[in-house]
Amino acid sequence: MRVLGIDPGLRNMGWGIIDVEGPRLSHVANGVIHSTGPDLAARLLALHEGLSGVVAQYRPRTAAVEQTFVNKDGAGTLKLGQARGIAMLVPAQAGLPVGEYAPNKVKKTVVGVGHAEKQQVLHMVKLQLPGVVIDSPDAADALAIAICHAHHGGAAGLAAAVERAIA
Repeated sequence: MRVLGIDPGLRNMGWGIIDVEGPRLSHVANGVIHSTGPDLAARLLALHEGLSGVVAQYRPRTAAVEQTFVNKDGAGTLKLGQARGIAMLVPAQAGLPVGEYAPNKVKKTVVGVGHAEKQQVLHMVKLQLPGVVIDSPDAADALAIAICHAHHGGAAGLAAAVERAIA
């Protein structure tokens, strides 16, 4: 089962793809989509086009997106929410089921502690995906989201069902 993890961001949207075979996880690819453009609409379009390209190239079977946390800057939270909308829309347009996970759930799943630091998440992603070369901290977070989905989102059970249907 191929899983796409997405770390939504308006400037940098991290993505990571893993394959899940039973309890075994393997790295496929990861990267960051950088938004460009003179205004919000152009930046959202760039994110949509970039993420659509990732989905078309790697053909995941399921996706997972990190939930947005609300911070003190309401305008910033709203913009992040719009980028998160793109992160959910693109896989949905491709017919993929999309899971959502709180940041603390992702950290607890990957590190064992819900308030882990970014360096701890990066370290544990590297341990769980041996030999991985990670593009950026945003891509590391996306891989962590994919790992979380593999453990909690039924990706293993879904993979078995797909294999039975194909056979």
